[in-house]
Formats: sequence, C-alpha cells, structure tokens
Amino acid sequence: MKRRDFLHVSAGLTLGGLASASEKPDLYLAAFRFDVTPPVGHSLCGGWIKPVEAVDDLLEAIGFVLLGAGQPIVICTVDWTGLLNDAHVAWRSALAEAAGTTPQRVAVQCVHQHNAPFACLDAQKFVAKHADLPHIVDLDFFKTCLDRGRTAVRECLTKARRVTHVASGQAKVDRVAANRRVQRDEKKNVLAMRGSSCNNAALRDRPEGLIDPWLKTVTFFDKDTPIAACHYYATHPMSYYGDGRVSSDFVGLARKQRQKEVPGCHRLYFTGCAGDVAAGKYNDGSPPMRAVLAKRIHDAMVESEKAQKPEPIGSIQWADTPVVLPTRAEPTVRDLEMLIGNGKLKTVGRNLPAYRLAWRERSTKSPIVLSALSMNAITLLHLPAECFVEYQLRAQAAQPKRFVATAAYGDGGPWYLPTAEEYPCGGYEVGVAFCPPEADAMLTKGIKTLLN
Repeated sequence: MKRRDFLHVSAGLTLGGLASASEKPDLYLAAFRFDVTPPVGHSLCGGWIKPVEAVDDLLEAIGFVLLGAGQPIVICTVDWTGLLNDAHVAWRSALAEAAGTTPQRVAVQCVHQHNAPFACLDAQKFVAKHADLPHIVDLDFFKTCLDRGRTAVRECLTKARRVTHVASGQAKVDRVAANRRVQRDEKKNVLAMRGSSCNNAALRDRPEGLIDPWLKTVTFFDKDTPIAACHYYATHPMSYYGDGRVSSDFVGLARKQRQKEVPGCHRLYFTGCAGDVAAGKYNDGSPPMRAVLAKRIHDAMVESEKAQKPEPIGSIQWADTPVVLPTRAEPTVRDLEMLIGNGKLKTVGRNLPAYRLAWRERSTKSPIVLSALSMNAITLLHLPAECFVEYQLRAQAAQPKRFVATAAYGDGGPWYLPTAEEYPCGGYEVGVAFCPPEADAMLTKGIKTLLN
C-alpha cells in the first residue's frame, strides 16, 4: 500500500463520541510483530520469581493496524505477564503515534505468561527507592520495546493488504481449562484453589467448574486468502514457571506452530477472562505437559478454522468507553509504604504492595478504557486485568446473536476483577483484588455499553 493511499484511507471518518462506524468500508490491514524478550538478569513476574537465566523461546508483541474505518485502529497482543497503569498507557500511546491515530483506538492485551515481564512504571518508582529490592521492569528495556513497536508499526503501514471478508469459528478445547476456585464449604467459602498446575489428587478429581470451553477464532481475508487470524481462549497460560527460563508457554507454542503451518496468515493469541480459570485439573506441572497442552490448544485452533465461512465485511465499528474503577480502602497508603520498605519480608510481600499503591494513586485520576471492534455480527471485546470468566460469559449472553470474542489482560492496574458475588467467598483472587465489589457493576455497565 503506497503512502498516499494510506493517507487517503486513514482520513476516511472522524471519531465522534462513543463510536466510529463505516458501511461497506474500503479496508486494509497492516500486520506487525516485534521482539519483547527480556535480557538475562531481568525480573520475571514482578520480581518475585527467578529472573531471566535463559530463553527457551522468544516473546513477541503481535498486532495489526486496520485502515479505512475512520482513524486507524490498532490491536496488539503481548507475551508479557501484564502492562499496568502508566506502562499500559505508554504502549497504547506509542503505537497510536506510529499509526497516526489516538490511544483510544488502540487495544493492547497481554497473554499473561509468568516467565515474562510484569511492567508497571509507577510500582517501579516505589521499589527503586529500596536498593535491596529487584527492579520490577528495567526502564531502558521498556523504552527499547516501545521504540521497536513504533518502528514495526511505521514499517508495516507500507505493506498493508486489502481486507474484503471476515469469518468466525469456534471449537471446544480438550482438557485444558478448569475453574481454580473448586473446594468450598457449605457457605460457598473458598477453602483451596487449583492453580495452573496441581499435584493434589483430590483437587484434580473435582469437576471442571465454570469455564468457557470454546476457543474462538476470527479471521480476516483478502477474498478467499486468510491474512490475519485472532485466537481467543480463557485460561491462565502457564504449564510451569519460576525456573528463570523465558517462554511463551503452551499457548504461545501453539500459536507459533499454527503460524508455521500457514505462514501467510498473521497469528494473534488473546487470553480471555481467566482470572479464576487455569489448567491445574489437567496439568501436574511437569515439563512434558507443556507440549501436551500446546497440542490441545493447537488442535482447537485448527478445528475452529474449519468451521469458518468468510463473508464480505458490510459494516465495521470501533467503540470505546472509559470506566473509573474504585479502590479498596484498606490497606492504607501508609500501610503499603511500610510493607514496601520492610526488608524482613520476601520480595513478593514488598513488590505486590508496590503494585497496589500504584493503583491507589492512579484509580481516581485516569480511567480504564474498554473497547470493541465490531464487524457484521462479530465483536472483538477488549477488557482489563484478570477478569473472572463470568464477565466473558455475561458479554456473550448480552448479545447471543453476535459472535463475541473476549480478550482480557488489557490495563492490569486493578489486578484481579472478581464478580461481586464472589467477594464474600474469599480465596486468593479476592484477597489480592485491588477494587471493591462495586467495581463489578461499573465494569458490567461498560461492557454492555460497548455491546449495545
């Protein structure tokens, strides 16, 4: 695509209010990817597991710029644990600048592997005051990734391909996801959780619990040629971690395998609302299970594409809405500062309060941006943080005639986002949620606003 054509297409419609829509659009898709693998010695998962010692497979940021539906739209997925607060804003702003659009029309979601960076610039400022704490994110490395992103986006714009059709499909995933909050008493209080891996036979024998069993795929076509495919599935994406060996883990390996099989089709993988969903029922944490889980995800990707029937794109709409989520009153700022400075605590006991303090200082100052891209009867929904799977299921129930594919792990500032009903039940996720139960109604309202 020549630059003059890009300027003509991207000037199409202006953003007005909540949504920008186009009927029978003249669309182009420009695909990009760039390396975000941390260097040896860099912190992983916020600094409370072993730092980088080796790299088993590279981490990537993968995305595309959609041209022709008003100002350019950017969608990107990153092989990191999370991007929180100002770090998330910095990514959206950098990609927007390179694409010639606004940050509101940029969605950046993390896949949430744990042998990966967990970036919060605000929390980094707090831990940097204490020489005995490992960094949360190396600022030079963070800047390098932003520079790579700007370059990748600018370069991809000259190679944009026409988009004429879109298709959706889904397939059930065999023995991967299961609910984590499975052992409860008669009052539904959570007594034990089943994590990403589990060696407790009694917990593994419990039922799957509430999940979304479907892996969803949305593919963009130039006539009958697939040029980009977005895969969505709701589970924590870790087989094992904490060994200092960087990996995109089983979902990343599945994505990479599918990319090799159909090299002309640009592959993106998004983790759905998986705050209370992981692979522990089917995963004992042994290294061989990574390949087993990867094959199960890969097989579902293949099956989901078999059911696709490309149809001409008759309409396209981008919508975004801000949501200001509250923060819990406790612990206080003073309490958090004391925890961060307490050298007797383990790193997790100090870095986690730094993330919480960053959210306390941000929550009322700047909103979280929810967004959605809708084409024909398909909607790609972008949500923040570690939402419980109920939010994804609610979104689908709110528009049962639409194919709603949900990506969570956008702005990770709030940490976990349980449903209001789950707060009285306790458990790990509720204990480390930065928002009170009232956040449920606010987030749900934002989701329904986008879908309507």
